[in-house]
Amino acid sequence: MNKKFIGLSVFTLATAFAYAQDSDTLKVNNLKEVVISDTKFAQSKEKSGKIIEVITAQDLEAKKGQNLANVLSQVAGVEINGNQSFNGKNLGYYIRGGRNRQVAIYIDGVPVSDASGINIEYDLRLILVEQIEKIEVMKGASSTLYGTGAATGVINITLKKSAKKEISGNAYINMGTQNTSNTSKTSAQDFNQGLSVNGTINKVSYMTTLNSTETKGMSEAAGENFEEDTFSRVNVLQKIGFKANDKLSFEFFGNYDRIKNTFDNSFDGIIANSDDLNNNSFSEQFRIGFLPKYKYNKGEFAINAGASTIDRVLNISNSWSGTIDNYNYSGRSASIDAFNKYNFSKQVYLVLGAQYQYFDMTQKDAYTDVARERAKFNLLDPYATLVFNSDFGLNVNAGARFNTHSEYGNQIVYNFNPSYSFENLPLKVLASYSTAFITPSLYQLYGPYGNLNLTPEENATAEFGFESQLLDKKLTINAVGFYREEENTFGFFTNPITFASNYINIDGTYNAKGVETSVRYALSERFNIGGNYTFTQVEEQLNRLIPKHKANIDLNYKFKRGAFGINYQYVDKRSDAYYDSNIWATQAVNLAAYQLVNSNISYELLPKRLHIFGTVTNILNEDFQEVIGYNTRGRNYKLGLNFMF
Repeated sequence: MNKKFIGLSVFTLATAFAYAQDSDTLKVNNLKEVVISDTKFAQSKEKSGKIIEVITAQDLEAKKGQNLANVLSQVAGVEINGNQSFNGKNLGYYIRGGRNRQVAIYIDGVPVSDASGINIEYDLRLILVEQIEKIEVMKGASSTLYGTGAATGVINITLKKSAKKEISGNAYINMGTQNTSNTSKTSAQDFNQGLSVNGTINKVSYMTTLNSTETKGMSEAAGENFEEDTFSRVNVLQKIGFKANDKLSFEFFGNYDRIKNTFDNSFDGIIANSDDLNNNSFSEQFRIGFLPKYKYNKGEFAINAGASTIDRVLNISNSWSGTIDNYNYSGRSASIDAFNKYNFSKQVYLVLGAQYQYFDMTQKDAYTDVARERAKFNLLDPYATLVFNSDFGLNVNAGARFNTHSEYGNQIVYNFNPSYSFENLPLKVLASYSTAFITPSLYQLYGPYGNLNLTPEENATAEFGFESQLLDKKLTINAVGFYREEENTFGFFTNPITFASNYINIDGTYNAKGVETSVRYALSERFNIGGNYTFTQVEEQLNRLIPKHKANIDLNYKFKRGAFGINYQYVDKRSDAYYDSNIWATQAVNLAAYQLVNSNISYELLPKRLHIFGTVTNILNEDFQEVIGYNTRGRNYKLGLNFMF
């Protein structure tokens, strides 16, 4: 892709949009928004006692060209560190001052994780935005319904459904530049392409998708004349559904995800060289699932069952020996969650469930051999949630979960979440108190630095907030203040005399507190503007890569056959640290604040057949770092075509 091609493409897009007519009136969607995260069953968002951030398929269309980490990092209270770095950079999830291990991720109701990882966290880079129908982000301790890891939030992802006609599908291709703020290459170096075929034949629905990504053009590490790193991803998804009747349905899924990339060494000082093309990684995941549902007169019964394997290989240069060290990790996990909703009346229902989870792992390298026969555990958790939705505005959600772990014993968590909607005021107030736990990972228990005496990390969160809809529901405002405490925090200890190292529980209680607020105003059926602001304050022991202030503003306009959007993001300064090999000591550092402006425009060239879009990211070409010593993307352009049939 040269300069002439970019110029011609931009001219073509601009010409198409210039001829777009915007006189037709868009239909207003009067359907009440439905959420599932706080009960596991669909209910009106108005009845929820949580401020649940919902990202719809329409929202994702307005953010064409952005990956999942980019999209999530624009949600109030959520920071996905690494979302502006090279695609191969590992991601950090920071919700309400927490870390990766404190965020639970579910896909179509099934928990996803890497049993061989240090924190069992799931790699969001494995999920493609093009496969997603809806995302719900519920913040706060949520272990009552979602078990281990749901201490600061739950990211609940729903994949796309099959079309109702016999055959439908789409094929797309996107290509873009891959520049830092110091480069200005015009050739395409970021390619995304995919194909989806789906439909419904009588009682059977099906979906098959294939997607791939190839990226080059940037060095992961920041430095002069560093070599470019590479990133490659393949995603395959197969879903088959069977609707026996109006009451009984089944869904099966299977998917394969693969990532190959090169990466650089950790930053260890200004005069050190972090660039290394010998470092490479290969990650391969297989997932299968079975999701039966049955509706009866007084309620619903569902089972969300899934199993996965993840294999990872790391090849890392050894500067001492001049060789390449090989690390092999393998993790397996399975989950069966059976739950039932029973309606005592229109106002009261009870959710009863039990979840079984199994994890095992292996690790093999020149120094360590962790066998699967030893590194395994399981959990069995019965739980109950009672929901009361009155006809006078009061809603209450209360529940408890009894966790039984094969290695460390028992744990009880609970939640209490009342809310009240005033009859004569457009105002809903809400409060909650909830607890959560984080299971020590297999790596922390059985790995080379394992400690079988670890106990679960415990979290408790209190929050209070409100939501209001004004001006004939055109203006929506919400705000939540929270206070979170964690105990038995996992840490790492090295004996200064023997240099023996292992994982430990850190004594003491640490807290995080903050405010999350959002506003959205629909000036018309075509034009809306919104934004959010997050204030997060954490104690020094937890304060790494967490911005104290963060804000987002977006403006969206829909015309007859297309849409235009622009968004602004401000991220405050953050604390970071690195080990300086020149002085043999850890150095603290402050990363400067930064701001981003992105814009997106799309147009329907052929109605319901051919869409085109163009995106410009980091329009101001801001020069910043998300993590000390690593590159971030500067101003970049992306063009895309989506053909539907």
